[in-house]
Amino acid sequence: MSNAIKIHRHPLSGHCHRVELFAALTGINYETIDVDLANGTHKKEPFLSLNPAGLVPVIEDADTVVTDSNAILVYLARKYAPEWIPSEIEDEALVHKFLAFAAGELASGPCAARLITVFGAKLDAERAQAVSERAFTYLEGYLDGKEWLVGTRPTIADVAFYSYTAHAPEGNVSLEPYPNVRALLARIEALPGFVAMPVTKVGLAAE
Repeated sequence: MSNAIKIHRHPLSGHCHRVELFAALTGINYETIDVDLANGTHKKEPFLSLNPAGLVPVIEDADTVVTDSNAILVYLARKYAPEWIPSEIEDEALVHKFLAFAAGELASGPCAARLITVFGAKLDAERAQAVSERAFTYLEGYLDGKEWLVGTRPTIADVAFYSYTAHAPEGNVSLEPYPNVRALLARIEALPGFVAMPVTKVGLAAE
């Protein structure tokens, strides 16, 4: 796999999973390198030479290093799978809107809620629940009558949406009230090449 893209990741990170998911869906040759977050490997060399911020995921594509999961999605799509970013300017703007949504509402909502239950993060569970409910209520209405977040085929917006939404129950965030959201998750899971992130039996996922 000498020509493979290297994905430095933690296997239970949704930010990392969205990168691996996109590579798998698009047939990009990749290998994963697990970073031992529990022992602080991400805060030491040689990892800090890749990302001085000490965060995963990071990809190495030959001599190119890219950090931040959404930036990585844009990079990989532009270079290897341009059909995953719409050519129409209005639709491309919508894609970037949902990348920002993933970095904002989804990160502060279901991602934060899951950090509490899976990793023991000292965050405000009540706030994470409230943000999650607002985010999924918005998405439920937005998706009414739509198959994908943008346009008529999957884009990197759907990939960015997937991981923390699918695993929201691990953070005690129920997806039962949101049939349109669950239907989009199912469509993504039915795509050729789909790879799942391991389920952690905590929160509602423990039931």
